Amino acid sequence: MSHVTDAHQQVSLARSPPLKHEEGQCVGLLLTSYDRTLVVKEITSEEVEEMHSILSEYHQHIVTCHGSTLLPQFLGMYRVNVESEDTYLLVMRNMFSHRLHVHRKYDLKGSLVSREASFKEKVKELPTYKDVDFRNNMQKVYVSDEEKEKVMDKLNRDIEFLVHMRIMDYSLLLGIHDVERAEREEDEEMMESSYEEEEEDEISLGPAPYSTSPEGIAGYMNSFKPMGPGEFDPYVDVYAIQSTVGAPQREVYFMGLIDVLTQYDTKKKAAHAAKAVKHGAGAEISTVHPEQYGKRFREFITKIFA
Repeated sequence: MSHVTDAHQQVSLARSPPLKHEEGQCVGLLLTSYDRTLVVKEITSEEVEEMHSILSEYHQHIVTCHGSTLLPQFLGMYRVNVESEDTYLLVMRNMFSHRLHVHRKYDLKGSLVSREASFKEKVKELPTYKDVDFRNNMQKVYVSDEEKEKVMDKLNRDIEFLVHMRIMDYSLLLGIHDVERAEREEDEEMMESSYEEEEEDEISLGPAPYSTSPEGIAGYMNSFKPMGPGEFDPYVDVYAIQSTVGAPQREVYFMGLIDVLTQYDTKKKAAHAAKAVKHGAGAEISTVHPEQYGKRFREFITKIFA
């Protein structure tokens, strides 16, 4: 993370308890730092091994493309030992913004087989929709031709890297910030807070705790010029793209690749064989060879744009 010190990162992780995500597909813990700049994910010992096996080439890929990538930004990996039991945690940059709330999100793999959010998922405050939902909702991403070309250039380079590393089963995480809805929500919050301020007007508040400490990554980011509705700093929100002029509604999209630690091993081969028997050899199943997976994934993502 350019211009962000170890102290900022440490404060973001440790200053206040992290926020726990709602239970979803993720096995184990999934946390967001209190300032929403970092994501902490519990991973398996197998994923730790896979991380070690790709780390050198992952670093070379990031350097070669000058950081212009949709891949996760890995910042640290930790082993926590409690009562002789190891837990492995992976710290990554949050693909979503620390200040622009996401109103809709999708996990897209390029397959329509078993790729619809469950009823339990859909009733959540912020459900994670999938490929079938994306199609059924007639969702589209409205960006300029120039921005689409930039995204596809990044995606093509990243897919080449993932295929080379025999990695598959990754997803495109798509978050959508609705600018007009955010403005309405902000107006409502301001009205509520003004009532609260009137009630507390005569109460003298003491200094904020940790007032001499660094403000964490979000504090560092917020020290620059204030942002208007739907605005973001592209050097900070590196996964963000503004909707194009003339789009049906003003939106900001966050797009990045997630779950990039599944290599095509015997376990995946077994899953592929089982699904082929169940759905037929030609079915659009998610567990296919890395080359097939990359090709199908690229073709599907090309079609998400309006």
